[in-house]
Amino acid sequence: MLKKTFSDPHSFTFQIWNKLIAVLIFVSCVLLALESIPEVAEQYASSFSFVEWLAVAVFTLDYFGHLVYSEKGWKYAFTAWGIIDLLSILPSYLMLLNLTALQGSKVLRLLRVARVLRVLKLARMMTSSGKSTNPVLDNLKIYFIVLFSVLMISSTAMFFVEGELYAPEVMAAGQHALDLKAAPGAEPEKFMPTDPITGNPIPEDKRFFTSIPTAMWWCIVTLTTTGYGDMFPVTVGGRLVAAVTMLLGLVLFGILLNVIGNTLMLVLFGEKAKE
Repeated sequence: MLKKTFSDPHSFTFQIWNKLIAVLIFVSCVLLALESIPEVAEQYASSFSFVEWLAVAVFTLDYFGHLVYSEKGWKYAFTAWGIIDLLSILPSYLMLLNLTALQGSKVLRLLRVARVLRVLKLARMMTSSGKSTNPVLDNLKIYFIVLFSVLMISSTAMFFVEGELYAPEVMAAGQHALDLKAAPGAEPEKFMPTDPITGNPIPEDKRFFTSIPTAMWWCIVTLTTTGYGDMFPVTVGGRLVAAVTMLLGLVLFGILLNVIGNTLMLVLFGEKAKE
């Protein structure tokens, strides 16, 4: 039974397990985005923590199940999918260690956002589940998996690269440092976040990426148009993320054209198009 669950794409348990993994990936990614909103994260901290560790437990079972029952055996750990499975759980376990060196540091924030890499597990599930009898459905699955993956990874990357420069805790720590440096009785200087590469200040009216959901809006506009819309990055790192996002938008456009083309072929020419 267990072997079929992890190695036989045609078994019922394999299909059920894959669907459970897909749901948990989607839910955990949505919660990751909501955690970047301070008010929501504080109000639902216990619920977010419960769902996160439930997902990590299931992903851990999935990882070891593939290690044990994969045709490659323990060598699975060194394959691309094995590394992706490990990355989906490693950041959470590292945060659980509660290392003093990580507290309040950018490394800890990186571990938080690195959990978004578990979205790549959807690609492994897509390739292992095999093709259905409906090629249009297969193409739609590919498109939406790629779209969701790009949306989550690009939005999270933009939030981490640029938005974290003016996150509330960063702003508070920066202002506190300036207050300590101020002469007694003097008005302390107001903290201004800067681009770590160029040193250019980031004015208050250019601090757009305050959460992952906010960055998602930017990502959707960037993927579907040739410009940034009402939000745009002002740092070098943010612009690099934007450039990659726009290139991925072209890839998504190509996949969408393929889906539409195949659908039209099936509608116009029927079964012959499948050949």
